[in-house]
Amino acid sequence: MNFDSKNMGLCRNGETVYLTFPSFTDVPLVRHAFSTRLGGISKNEFSSMNLAFGRGDSDENVRENYRRFCRAAGFEVNSLVASAQDHHTVIRRVGRAQRGIGIWKPQDQASVDGMITNEPGVTLVIRTADCVPIFLLDPEKQAIGLVHAGWRGTVGEIGAKAVAAMVKEFGSRPSDLLAAVGPSIGPCCFEVDRPVRDRFAGLTELGPEAFIHSDKNGKYHIDLWETNRRILEKAGIRPERISIGGVCTKCNAEWLFSHRATGGKRGGLAAFLELKEGAAE
Repeated sequence: MNFDSKNMGLCRNGETVYLTFPSFTDVPLVRHAFSTRLGGISKNEFSSMNLAFGRGDSDENVRENYRRFCRAAGFEVNSLVASAQDHHTVIRRVGRAQRGIGIWKPQDQASVDGMITNEPGVTLVIRTADCVPIFLLDPEKQAIGLVHAGWRGTVGEIGAKAVAAMVKEFGSRPSDLLAAVGPSIGPCCFEVDRPVRDRFAGLTELGPEAFIHSDKNGKYHIDLWETNRRILEKAGIRPERISIGGVCTKCNAEWLFSHRATGGKRGGLAAFLELKEGAAE
């Protein structure tokens, strides 16, 4: 594998490989990780650390992959709660009562693409395979958020909605938050037609000329990283407290799942974020 990122770290535990952000690792309050394809038991197009249900892999393979990943990255396997994810902008507050939902228990609420919590021992999980994972941390109020931002969620400014939810639920001040934009399809590979381009062009307050680029073939490239960075900054997060992983899933499809690189024949990656139990005591 060819890993080149100034803003993310590469971690190995046995056969399991995952990525982290130094800005989050430096805060003892939290544990976080972003998975790769490496270290699981799934075969063929799901090889090997597939963390997505409903794509053709067996549920037991996926659950065993979660067990192995949690063991390698230090998460309590029964603490996980996963979002429903259907490209909306709903943010849900979860707690210990929701642990297991989406992995060990059925989903109980549709249209959830972001979650927040201030309860230790609750591990937020979102799944991606080109979409943008956004990590949020309030070290002052001891609260976290994790967001799934596809292009529709990005246009809907889901990152800002998560920040607003943390302000409402926990009294967070946006200027205190840390944010990290994880691996996703990069500006090099996210080619779109005019209708999608026009949706991004509608984000006039963000200066869309910075994240929309025209091709000679009449197509357009969108920079989801920069779009989400600007959304988070507009929401009040200080620029120096926003990290961009800069890792393109399509360019690195041999070790990261990418929907576009495989024509949809793939497994799924996952982002994990939790407040450690006892860390604030």
